[in-house]
Amino acid sequence: MIERHYSFIIPVYNRPEEMEELLESLSEMEGDFEVIIIEDGSQDSSEEVVSKFNTKLNISYYFKENTGPGDSRNYGMRKAKGNYFIILDSDVIVPSAYLKTVNDHLSSQYLDCYGGGDKSQDSFTDTQKAIDYAMTSFLTTGGIRGSAHSRLSKTYEPRSFNMGISKAAFIESGGFGVIHPGEDPDLSIRLKKQNFKVGYIDDAFVFHKRRVDFLKFSSQVNKFGLVRPILLKRYPETNKITYWFPFFYLLFLIVGVVLLFFELHFVIYFYVLYNFLILIDSTMNYKTIKIGLLSVISTNIQFFSYGSGFIKSYYFIHILKKKPQLIFPQLFFSQ
Repeated sequence: MIERHYSFIIPVYNRPEEMEELLESLSEMEGDFEVIIIEDGSQDSSEEVVSKFNTKLNISYYFKENTGPGDSRNYGMRKAKGNYFIILDSDVIVPSAYLKTVNDHLSSQYLDCYGGGDKSQDSFTDTQKAIDYAMTSFLTTGGIRGSAHSRLSKTYEPRSFNMGISKAAFIESGGFGVIHPGEDPDLSIRLKKQNFKVGYIDDAFVFHKRRVDFLKFSSQVNKFGLVRPILLKRYPETNKITYWFPFFYLLFLIVGVVLLFFELHFVIYFYVLYNFLILIDSTMNYKTIKIGLLSVISTNIQFFSYGSGFIKSYYFIHILKKKPQLIFPQLFFSQ
């Protein structure tokens, strides 16, 4: 068996404060590894922050023009000395046992590409915790996407905030594409088509800050919705009914409001019940009703933003047969 040498690949764009927290957590992590930081054309550089860790970590820093996170990860992997790459977003904090967990799993059940989960940390804001709930709870689309069943299925797609890939898989696949967001499922699908082993490592989680306010969260999730029909156009065999759930949630809410004018309330009752379950579950999870209420808001933002983006993109790409790069140029980086 080939011995694995790990390289952490971390692109960063205008986030030096987050980078310091991430590097501090890596400096306390068990194991032997190198860290590659790729500054993706930032105006607010992380170079000074990185320099603080020169004696604590085996770390390299590279500055390049802004070509997006996917191309920056590819750039970092080409620079790396390891033969197994672990890709992180700059807004995560890594538990000290993370690398041991990954290495133990790959030693017993090898994967050419893996994904791990994420959690919120006590220090995160209430809004960040509510957003995390919307993205990870079993009651939301996060739960549908990240359920135990889907993680073990052939349809599981690792996400690049917490993802590993072997050097061999990177070279053969060519790495990430120019679409963003969506570069991670695009790569995952291509790897599986090339018969690489892709899967999920249960305990390889990170603490993920995600977005700090609802406006940024809405914009991010809307882009996720825009991207999925583009990927379905490329890979129609990956289509799943769950991708349509947020749109149906939005559609039937509109239908429910219309039915109120005819004194028919059964649809709205469903929405009231569902949101009440979100409130109770989140409140019990975080031990405060404030985060429960914020979770109701974040869940509905997730549904509305993703659903509206999805149907808009589906209409242009699948019905009108428009070229994605012309309709949604903001989703593509040039290289």
